[in-house]
Amino acid sequence: MTPPRDVAVVAYARTDHQGPAEGLSEAEALLPVLHDALAQAGLAPGEADFTCSGSSDYLAGRPFSFTLTLDAVGAWPPIAESHVEMDGAWALYEAWVKILTGRADTALVYAHGKPSAGDPRDVLTRTLDPYYVAPLWPEPASLAALQARALADAGHTGEPPGPTPGPPAVTDGAAAVVLAAGDAARRMCARPAWIRGADHRVEPHALGLRDLTDSPSTRLAAERAGAFRAPVDTAELHAPFAAQEAVLRRALRLDDTVTVNPSGDAAADPLMVTGLIRLGEAAARIHRGASDRALAHATSGPCLQHNLVAVLEGDA
Repeated sequence: MTPPRDVAVVAYARTDHQGPAEGLSEAEALLPVLHDALAQAGLAPGEADFTCSGSSDYLAGRPFSFTLTLDAVGAWPPIAESHVEMDGAWALYEAWVKILTGRADTALVYAHGKPSAGDPRDVLTRTLDPYYVAPLWPEPASLAALQARALADAGHTGEPPGPTPGPPAVTDGAAAVVLAAGDAARRMCARPAWIRGADHRVEPHALGLRDLTDSPSTRLAAERAGAFRAPVDTAELHAPFAAQEAVLRRALRLDDTVTVNPSGDAAADPLMVTGLIRLGEAAARIHRGASDRALAHATSGPCLQHNLVAVLEGDA
């Protein structure tokens, strides 16, 4: 289906540290990122028609923690604002739909995560099946090893190398993008990254009901987003573990002609932010003229449970 409006990523910014944000609150880490993205788009704080954020109260360890970062956004006079308890990639999806429906022409999307405040290995068990898996408290690296073993047992060898095996380093971070429709996007950005399609799908919650060597949800999301209608030259994949990148490459039909994760920092995994970073990095390559048609992927949950795929294009 052709989207009813042209919507583009016109600005992108992120934190540049690759470890704990020592001494900084989430709002303090987020503030310069927001100012950078808004300045690129020529918007003042509070000027975007819609604001949507992604983060996790579980990760922060307190309820409604996302409201504290609104001090960095500027919520007075009142703004139209929403939040998803997900990676910021899903906040971008909500904002994209908001603009498609004509309810907004511009949107500020941001995400933040401070996993160094606790132990992600414990927090992430809350995403598991509460009856059979969560009581065992398996950490993400153990589940990724289960997926890698499934790939090895199925004879999938020789895949291109992915991120360094083992759990990603604990990284705090924040990222922000600005979306705009039609002529507004062209005024704000010399080469907008047009979102030609986006979709997200989910696998069964129970690991025993899934084939861990494949990702049907990624394939279906890519198909619905239009990724297979024409070749892409760039793919930014959210794959914290090497085995997951191997699964994604096959599900997305990526061959050697596609540059995968050219941003070079896929192993850094600021929780609740990485998916939005993958989208932002794909858009940034289009802004610079380094890509004409890019695919961006975000994931959530154990072993690629929930997957979002977006296709971005530059002007011909």
